Order: sequence, then structure tokens, then C-alpha cells
Amino acid sequence: MILVVAEKPSVARDIARVLGCRERGQGYLSSKEYTITWALGHLVTLCEPDEIDARYKRWRMEDLPILPETLPTKVISKTRSQYSVVKGLMLDAGVARIICATDAGREGELIFRLIYEKAGCRKPVDRLWISSLTDAAIREGFEGLKPGSAYDGLYQSALCRSQADWLVGMNASRAFTLKYDALLSVGRVQTPTLALLVKRAQEIRGFVPERFFTATADFGDYQGKWFDPKNKDDKVNHRIPDKETAESITKSVSKKGAQVSDVTATPKRELPPQLFDLTTLQRDANRKLGFTAARTLKTAQVLYETHKCITYPRTDSRYLPRDMMPQVVKTLSALPEPYRALADAIPRKEGKLPCSGRIFDNDKVSDHHAIIPTGKKPGDRMTRDEAALYDLVARRLIAAFYPAFEYDQIRVVTEANGEAFKSNGRVVKELGWRQVEGAAKGDETDQLPELKAGDTRQVNSAKVKEEATKPPPNHTDASLLYQMEHPGALVDDESLQETLRRNGLGTPATRAAIIERLITVGYAARRGKAIEATDKGEKLIAVVPEEIASPEMTGRWEQALEEIAASKREPERFMVGIRRLTAFLVESARKETNPVQFEREQRGKGGRKSKTPAAKALEGVRCPLCGKAVQENSKAFGCSDWKAGCRFTLWKNALLKAKGPMLNERLVKTLLTDGSISGSTGTIRLGEGMLSFYPAGAERPALSVPIGYEAKKQMELPKKPVSSRKKKV
Repeated sequence: MILVVAEKPSVARDIARVLGCRERGQGYLSSKEYTITWALGHLVTLCEPDEIDARYKRWRMEDLPILPETLPTKVISKTRSQYSVVKGLMLDAGVARIICATDAGREGELIFRLIYEKAGCRKPVDRLWISSLTDAAIREGFEGLKPGSAYDGLYQSALCRSQADWLVGMNASRAFTLKYDALLSVGRVQTPTLALLVKRAQEIRGFVPERFFTATADFGDYQGKWFDPKNKDDKVNHRIPDKETAESITKSVSKKGAQVSDVTATPKRELPPQLFDLTTLQRDANRKLGFTAARTLKTAQVLYETHKCITYPRTDSRYLPRDMMPQVVKTLSALPEPYRALADAIPRKEGKLPCSGRIFDNDKVSDHHAIIPTGKKPGDRMTRDEAALYDLVARRLIAAFYPAFEYDQIRVVTEANGEAFKSNGRVVKELGWRQVEGAAKGDETDQLPELKAGDTRQVNSAKVKEEATKPPPNHTDASLLYQMEHPGALVDDESLQETLRRNGLGTPATRAAIIERLITVGYAARRGKAIEATDKGEKLIAVVPEEIASPEMTGRWEQALEEIAASKREPERFMVGIRRLTAFLVESARKETNPVQFEREQRGKGGRKSKTPAAKALEGVRCPLCGKAVQENSKAFGCSDWKAGCRFTLWKNALLKAKGPMLNERLVKTLLTDGSISGSTGTIRLGEGMLSFYPAGAERPALSVPIGYEAKKQMELPKKPVSSRKKKV
């Protein structure tokens, strides 16, 4: 008898169907030759500190760092019954061999090996390595099984990563929590990711808008914007420093004759986009569909496991192996409408698909190839989310085989009374892959009439507009995922830059969880599509050492883990460095002298956060209504004498409706001291019992709300209705 251990029940059922295992047992499926069981994800995990030694149940600085010689494992209590099933089957005398069929990757390898080791099993193991759950892919995988020992390096890499995260995260989190009396979570990936959000927040806050004016002339059938021909920088050569000069220009050209002095057509060519890996799929879904990274991953998993209409989604490769060409041909021919007509229109040479190196490259396929449709029709039981995400994947595969999008970028210069005006347009020559994926945001340009040098026009009117430079935008899931994927620009070491180009912060499978984790622990918050660092998040980055906040450390870790996976580095050497880093982080917390105060949080047993955080007093400011101290809690700033009836309250989300900032300690202190504060988004004013927000350049407030407790409902953002029913499309 051969035992097959899958990661999830859905995968086990697919394998069982292919192998003909139709007999059902408690936690397994079987036939005469095979028994298929599953792990429900992790069944075994690393022990908590207090499970290693009871004295660690109480959080104390003198017990840190906690560096046990070995990190024991435990069975997860919630899934203990399934572990018992898997262990019993592994140790069954009738089982001669075991096939590891967990997800093909570092985490999947760890899931199986921890169970195997915990069960005390010593039977020979083969490895199933597949990227698709179609019947054909499963059969092909079973025909190409490899000995489990071929993946020993991958297991050691996964184990080192898991143990290193435990040692660094647990010790640093306890140390900084105890130091600042606030629940502070620190980790090798989440902390550098938070640093990206904090850096952007500081850039926005420190941004000083530069006011300027523009002058536009209307030539009847097109318009032009004034520019300085001597300034070759198209980004700034249209800016006029003062209103008087701008008005002088418009006055001098209004109702005057004009002549086209130059028409330039620059050929442009945009190659089709490459296939999706998980991160680029998450970024596209965020931009086009408004999905968070977590929502995209969850939906992609359903398309892979339940509908079986896309390949394995947790991949970091955007390429396919060359031997997949026949499968791709079959997939394209099996796509349902409306994709079938688009697939049939792919330009072919002698009836064959082009074998582009941008699609097929064996050297650039990692554990898994790019995400593509499987050829299995998804049917009509998909939700709106599933149908929308499948649409992105299907169109991307088709678009990859289409020709480039080609156009002429047109630049027209029109002169009137000695002043020059520029107009930009586009003439499409070959729509190419755009006919599959459509126009991108920002593609829209003004339509220009046919013009040539010497053509004459009249300036019908001219107007002046006041503008200002804009701060960098807040991060979205898409932009944050991009920086997590490409953090190499943030380090100076060239070898680390190369490692970070390959690995980035976290893995494609974990980045969504990292972003959600930052929000859960209160370091970041969503505002529409934007993700912003909170006051707590900024304070954490201010107190932790650079070693844990910079992507450089993660780069060195990933560099070492790659070498361990390739059996080029000893795991013990890596773990010695991790223990040294752990001790350094604890010592840094002990010696930290930064006078930062976090909102005090009550901790229960084991240092865990209680349900109700304590309010924190703001130093140096007084309630404008009664003169008593002002305090802060998780949702608002208010009077400490509220029990006696003072109703002064400033809700932190008070200005979000008008796209103003989230109120924090720094803003409130300034408001209560000076009465107003200005920044890149506009001006906030406090007076006459009202809190008002004036967007940049506005003379009237976009929002005014009373500063009393009762104002809460007026400040709440509208909630979208939530339906518990899945919609069919």
C-alpha cells in the first residue's frame, strides 16, 4: 500500500479521482493500491515559549532573549484528530511507501516534513511536484515522482526560515512590548514593510506644494498649453511662476491669429505584457478590480482548487517551460467565449503559435510556472469575484501572443503673438494586444485634427489656471506589493540588490497576509484603496533598530536560505547568525532611549492585549471647553473629565469623508495650541465649536463637524451593503 499525503482535502479528492480511490474512511480515501489523506494545512507547528518552559508564560525582560537549543514542535489542538489519522496511516504496517503531495514549494515541504518527523515515521518518501490539478497534470506528476531526499535542502531552508521567524519575532516583540508597555509586534518581513508605509507618510507630510499657473489657448478644433521652448523638460516647462505673467500671456494672444510651427510624430511600441505571477496578478486586480491582495489570493485559490480552471497561483514566475507549448495550444482552443474568438485571432506563422522568449523560458521557471488557465471550462457557478479574476488570467494568456501595440505620439507646437503652445495626441497604427486587454488608465489623450506646419488658426479664447505640485500618493495594495517585490533600490549592496530582485520582502504567497497583519495589529489602516501608516506604526519604526526595519536583513536571510535550499550552506551556520541577531534586538530594546510614548494597552496573561486599551493623556494641551487634560484612545481624542459631563471629542476619522487626514497626536496638539494646521492635503481649523477641513487651494471648508461626542455619526464613512449570498454570473 502507498500512502499519499496532500495538503488540503480538495487536492486529495482530485488525486483520489485520478488514482481511482473511491472507498471513504475517516479522514482518508483509498483503493487496493493507494490511500489518500490530507493535512488541512499545518497540523504541526513550533511550540510557544511557555510550552518549552512554564516560566516564559509571564513576560519579563530579564528572561530575554529566549534561545532554546532546539525548538520543539507540537500538534495543533484544533486539527489534532486529523493528525491522528495521518500519523496512524504513516505508521500502519501495511503502508510501504509515502508520497508527499503537499503544495510544491518551501511551505508545502515544511508542512509534510513536520508531520513526518512528529509521527516518528522512517518509511521511504517520494515527492509529487505539480503546478496544476487537472487530471493530465496529476497523471504526469505521478509518472515523474522523485525521491523525497532530492528536496532535503528545500526542507532545511523552510525549517530555518520558520525557526528564525520564531526567534526574532517572538523575542523582539516581547522586548519592545515590555519596554514601551504597549503590544508591539516585530517581524523580519512585516517591519520592513511597515517602514515602506512610514517612509511614504513622512514624504507626504514633509511635502511642500509649489504653486504655479498654466495658460491654455483654444484654437477651435484643438487646444494647446503654453510652454517655454528654451526649457527642454516637458514636465515643468509649462509652469508659470506668477499669476500676473500668466494673465499677460493669455491677454497677449486672445483673439489673435496663430500658426502651427511644428508637428512631430514619434513612433512608439509597447510589447504585450508578460504572464502573471501571483504578485503581478494581485497588483492588476487591485488596479482594475479594486481587490485587496488577500482577496485576490483567496479568489485565485478557489479558481485553482474548486473550479480547477487556473494553474497553481502561489508562484513567483512569469514564464512557462518550453515543453508546455502543446498544452498551451490545447488550453487556448478550449477557452470559452468570449475568449475563443480572441484566441483564434492570434497571429500564427505556418499555423503555429509564436514561441516567444517572453513567454517560454526554462531558466526562468522556478518552483512553479506562470499562472494561466488550465483549459477546463469554469462553468456558470462562479461568483462575480471569481469570474472577474478568471477574466484577467484568460485575457493575459491570449494577449501575451498578440503583436505589440504601436502608435505615433503626436506633438504639435502652435505659436500666437510670439508665445508657444504645445498639444499632444496619439495616432494608433496597430492595436495589437490592446484589443484583448483594452486601454490602460492614462492612455486617453486629446484627439487632434490632421495638422501640418504652416496651418493657421485663431485663438478663440485663452484662460489661466492655478495649480500646485502634488505629494506622492499614499500606497495602495498594488504599489506596496510592487515595493515589497522590488526592495533592492533601498539597499546599497549590489549582491543584496540582486538577491532582493529575485526574492523581495516575503514570498508571493505571504505578502497579502503581511499587509493584512499590519492592519490587524494597528500599524496601518485602509482608507478606500489607500493604505496608510498609523501613529502607532510610525512610532514603532522610530524605536526599532535599522537592522530589523531595513530590507537589507531580509535580503541577507533570503540569500542564505537560497544557498541552504541548494545545499550550498549549512543550516547551523545560518541559525548561529539568527541567534546573534536576536540577542542584539533584545539588547537594543533594553538600551532604547527614544522618548516615544505609545497608547497604553492593558495586557492580560502571557502579555496578550486585553479587549479595552487604556486611554493616554496628551502632555501640554488642555480641553478647549473646560480646561482639563485631553486624552487619547483607539478611536478619538477627548476630555479626561468626560465622566463629569464634558463632551469635547475629536474622532480620529472625522475628516475622512472629505479626503482629509486621519487625526493623530501631532495634529491634535497643534490644533489645540494654534487653532489650525496646514499640510499637503489642505488646512484643518478648530474654532467656534467646529472642526473644519479646507482642501488645498479651497476658500470654503469641504467638511465642518462639531467637536462633541454626538458628532460621531456625522463623521462615519458610509458602509457598503454586504450580501451573504454568492452571486452567479
